[in-house]
Amino acid sequence: MRVGVNPQKKDYKVKLESNHRIIMVIYIPELTGYYARMLEVVKVSIKSLIKTIPNTSKITLVDNGSCVEVQSYLIELFKNKEIDALQLLATNIGKIDALIGAARASREPILTLTDCDILFKPSWVTKTIEIFNAFKNVSSVSPIPTRKGFNYFTYSTKLAILKKEVKLSFLPIEENFENYNLFLDSINWEKDIDKKQLWPVVSSKGKSAIVGSDHQIVTVRRDVLFNNTPKEPSYIKVGSESEQNYVDFPIDSSFGLRLSTYNYYALHMGNNLEDWMISIYKSINTKPESVPELGLYPSLKYNNESVLKYKIIKKTIKKIFKIKTPQGY
Repeated sequence: MRVGVNPQKKDYKVKLESNHRIIMVIYIPELTGYYARMLEVVKVSIKSLIKTIPNTSKITLVDNGSCVEVQSYLIELFKNKEIDALQLLATNIGKIDALIGAARASREPILTLTDCDILFKPSWVTKTIEIFNAFKNVSSVSPIPTRKGFNYFTYSTKLAILKKEVKLSFLPIEENFENYNLFLDSINWEKDIDKKQLWPVVSSKGKSAIVGSDHQIVTVRRDVLFNNTPKEPSYIKVGSESEQNYVDFPIDSSFGLRLSTYNYYALHMGNNLEDWMISIYKSINTKPESVPELGLYPSLKYNNESVLKYKIIKKTIKKIFKIKTPQGY
């Protein structure tokens, strides 16, 4: 028997006080072998994230069936209100299903999908929002630029370049040299030796960004994940093109831009904590008080016809840019 009236019915509206959510999936089944130092890496990643976000950004951590030590650490973060939301899964349901599931449960207009081995630097949220505001029809922004991401699911960005909606230049960015080599080293790729290597740069409203990104960390418009991502689960633990199908293809086929910040505002760590990572983490002193107001352009439009159009034009775009771009791209 119910007695009285639920007081929530008098004040039934829920106010959204954030415009940005970061979603991180953690899977550390044991603290041996490949995972021996992963908890140390994850702690630095999460703490650097907490220290670098404003009050308008919120954090969701998803534990994907980790060992007890990891779960205990995440539960303490939630109890201490250092994070906004925590999902605990008893077994590993697969990285992309855990990530997309949490993203679809979020209400903020932009969502950062991130691995648990990212070192966040000050101003990464500000620089991300500045790009969303400066460029028309941005689908995603990464705080980790990569010189070799020009051809990775960037056909819609190239279409905007051909239509002269943004201006493309190939420029050396010498201040990125050291951080780019740290990134290459973290994924066991050969390092660059020439500081004057060219980067694909686009400009709009006095802001510059790099064309393309990887998918270790990417901030995506929420409507991209609701409109263009497969509705069915992937049933894949990790890899096997799951991230391409559920994140990269939806970004590109939205006819929105796939961009990165001009400089490095985050770094990839891998599964081993090194001295330079600790040094950068310790250098983060103050939490940002405010960031620019997010002013997204109207929702991007998706339907079966637009996806078919995308598949047709990308073949033409690929041929055009083979002629237009410098050697090496």
